[in-house]
Amino acid sequence: MISKIAKASLGLVFLGSSSVFAQSLADAKKAIDAEQYQKAESMLKTLTTTQPTKDENFFYLGWVYIKQDYADSAKVVFNKGIAANPKSALNYAGLGAVARLDKDNSGVTTNFNQAVALAGKDAKPYTYVGLSYLLPTTADKKVTPADADAAIAVLTKGKAINAKDVDLLIALGDAYRSVLKSNEAYSNYSDASTLDPKNPAAKVATGVLYKFANNFDGSEQQFKDALAINANYGPAYREWAETDLRWSLTDPKMASAKIKEAVDHYKQYLSLTDQSVESQMRYADFLILAGDYKTLQQVATDLSKSASTNARVYRYLAYAAYENKDYQNGLTAINTWFQKADPKRIIPRDYLYQGRLQIALNQDSVGIITLQKALTLDSTQTDVYAEIAKSYFRQKKYAQAGDAYREVTLKGGHSVKLTDYFYEGISYYYGYDTKAPNDSLLTRADSAFSYVIAKTASSPFADAFLYRARVNDLKEKDRNNISGYAKPYYEKYIEVVNAKGAPDEKTKKSLAEAYAYLGTIYQYKEKDDAKASENFAKARELDPANKSAAAYFQRKGGAGKGK
Repeated sequence: MISKIAKASLGLVFLGSSSVFAQSLADAKKAIDAEQYQKAESMLKTLTTTQPTKDENFFYLGWVYIKQDYADSAKVVFNKGIAANPKSALNYAGLGAVARLDKDNSGVTTNFNQAVALAGKDAKPYTYVGLSYLLPTTADKKVTPADADAAIAVLTKGKAINAKDVDLLIALGDAYRSVLKSNEAYSNYSDASTLDPKNPAAKVATGVLYKFANNFDGSEQQFKDALAINANYGPAYREWAETDLRWSLTDPKMASAKIKEAVDHYKQYLSLTDQSVESQMRYADFLILAGDYKTLQQVATDLSKSASTNARVYRYLAYAAYENKDYQNGLTAINTWFQKADPKRIIPRDYLYQGRLQIALNQDSVGIITLQKALTLDSTQTDVYAEIAKSYFRQKKYAQAGDAYREVTLKGGHSVKLTDYFYEGISYYYGYDTKAPNDSLLTRADSAFSYVIAKTASSPFADAFLYRARVNDLKEKDRNNISGYAKPYYEKYIEVVNAKGAPDEKTKKSLAEAYAYLGTIYQYKEKDDAKASENFAKARELDPANKSAAAYFQRKGGAGKGK
């Protein structure tokens, strides 16, 4: 029989042992919050070995994998957690998160419902179901309104169970922030800070909220407050870096200084994490946002040398190589990414860069197909139509180029430029075949040039009048009984060009074309030989090789020379 003293001693041993394990889990959770994922992973792997019956250890290890974009590994670990405890609400929440990333809607519903059903009076499963809805699953990494609403609904239910769960309050604030409900977001962040004044995450979340309101000074102060609580809290520096980047884009005068500051803050963030491959990957994502492709190529090249690296490094290599005009290495890298990546990890932008690289290497036909694939997956990337149009134009497939530019002008919104309309018109003009006439091309060309002319009335765009004249000349069906559709546009072209002063050599030929056309109209339609001779003389003076002028004076037997 064990004595009372022995029982007491044994109890102390067990209590002490339990305390050590609990503290270890708490430390692992702190490492996750600080985005020290490699450290957290190592601690949690130890815990799942030493405490194989505690399902919570498995959940947090799986959550580390989720944060590192290893959904398949996370799924394995969550299932082990459920094997350890079939009523583990947290691990069902984890399986729901994996299902979301895998776009398995049925699995999302089943697992989240099970998590909530098993949660009882524990708000923590509600927190992670809510956070799972906030995981980015789109190419732009934005939370959809439907997902945000689902997160708000489940987190509100969790708040009713425990209104003092700081992690839940921050998650609820994040959900509100994602749908631009700033007051509600601030209220939850403020409640979290009041309940736990020493929580740096609540300060950082408030700073992010201010960032999106372009209150950059207020945002910086929140990050400083977070670092005053914990000088080694890496996420504060990461969010500070991303705030600097937004600041640089919002205020051009601050751009240079803020981009430099952003890079410095991100390096500080890296120094406070475990310098894992995943941290470097996040740095690579930041460099894409910052447009620093030279540094990105260096970082990605270094990462590719690691045996344990994530295949996603080939995406970064491809993007950087394209932007740095290293096209062949870029195409090799993007093709390797497509070979190695789980198809669920391919995003529309991957096809965009693959298509760009193919076109840059003169593989236009396959490149256009790839760009069209990118558009099929993400129709918001309207700039891609312009890239397709340029490729078609370069191949002299003018009608297709016109159609692509038409897509730009119809769907491009605020990013559409007048030059897009102009090239739409030029493409349709060159795409018109007099041997197999398609008058709809002329109609579209005329409409495009008309739009440019209307929008540049205060500062006339000469070439729009020139090409509109050419288009209208093609509308003449009877060359022996010309109507003069092009006359007002050639006249306006002459007026605009002459108002600008002496023309260059290229413009002289276009002016000669305009004068020769007017000469023809005066000769055959207006029957005014004096004006015909005057205009043909101007055409010949500007361009001695102009065929219409030469033919006119040849018929006249040289009359009018010197005029």
